[in-house]
Amino acid sequence: MKKKTSGRIPAVIIAGLALFAAIGSRTFLGACVHEDGSFGTCHYAALAVCGTALVIMAEGIAAAAWNNAAARRGLFLSALLTGVLGILTPGTIIRLCTMASMRCRTVMRPSMMILFSMICVSAAAGMILTGEH
Repeated sequence: MKKKTSGRIPAVIIAGLALFAAIGSRTFLGACVHEDGSFGTCHYAALAVCGTALVIMAEGIAAAAWNNAAARRGLFLSALLTGVLGILTPGTIIRLCTMASMRCRTVMRPSMMILFSMICVSAAAGMILTGEH
């Protein structure tokens, strides 16, 4: 018999990773600032990633707080799908700078892909651990 807290650990991990992605996308893992001080499309990709991460953080917090296993599994599924959106946003949905050496391509995109992939894995683990009670 599984404990009722079995799905809470992945939910807390999801919320923490999402918070890290949201803060990182606006600070040290963020997009380029061009030499003339202007923003490129990568700036908007970083904003979209931050918003996506905040949505996932809310889903993780809700999954941690919820006691209903079916609702928690639904929140994990939602976090997983939103995580896929986060993976696809920088570079696929919203274009990045054209030069391969730019910060958005060397720092932001890889780090966000890793963080959102970890969120997806945690969400899948949460769905498995939550199971029927």
